[in-house]
Amino acid sequence: MVGATAVSDGEATTVGRLLQHWRRLRGKSQIALALQAGISARHLGFLEIGRANPSREMVVLLAGVLDVPLRERNGLLLAAGYAPIYAETGLDAPAMTQARKAVALILDHQEPYPAVVMDRHWNLLTTNAAAAGFFARLLPGGAGSSPNVVRLMFDPAGLRPSVANWEAVAEALVQRVHREALGGVPDTTTRALLDEVLSYPGVPARWRSPDLLAPFPAPYVAVQFRKGDLAMDFFSTVTTLGTPLDVTLQEIRIECFFPASEATVDAVARG
Repeated sequence: MVGATAVSDGEATTVGRLLQHWRRLRGKSQIALALQAGISARHLGFLEIGRANPSREMVVLLAGVLDVPLRERNGLLLAAGYAPIYAETGLDAPAMTQARKAVALILDHQEPYPAVVMDRHWNLLTTNAAAAGFFARLLPGGAGSSPNVVRLMFDPAGLRPSVANWEAVAEALVQRVHREALGGVPDTTTRALLDEVLSYPGVPARWRSPDLLAPFPAPYVAVQFRKGDLAMDFFSTVTTLGTPLDVTLQEIRIECFFPASEATVDAVARG
């Protein structure tokens, strides 16, 4: 049964504080959330202040209504005293065979244009052949053993010197990190990454506050890559897998790059 057990009065439980956090993050009142979940606002209030403990079914229900990411749903369940129910399976596991095929299909169909797969912290997991060749031209020394897209774009020893419109691209990327953070708020690792890259030389101080970023970004910003005789402009789209029930699948992003000029189409065709 979806419900709760009574507990003695006192400070809010951890799960109560977390439910309140996600409700406020989603901009919902107790009444609005209760109506969507089909429970009473009084009962929800008891859960938040710790006067009642939610059942496992209630945690799952409220997390679903609040669109809490799967990783954080597991955290809610643990905070309420229940085992996590959402697996976090490595992409190389047998159970991920169909998911790997889907990702590979997207990467292959993006040829001859670049496409990359990233995890929730913007680390590169894999690329198609076009992306591997393109990055090799821009980074002859390689991108390192654990390349990170955000770090590469901000690092003076990375892609940054090869981006003619770097300031516009980098500001848009910071906006994306905040916007695409699962749950709407960057986690500790993502915040640490932002702190790192925003401390690089030449990064405008105002970027350290999301509130000071441009409030209405352009529909897309074409990245102008320039290095030697290489001159290509790309914009990108980001694909996520629909209705995943695994933490790994929810968190991966597939970014596909498309030519933003006829000159780029011709340059790619010439190889």
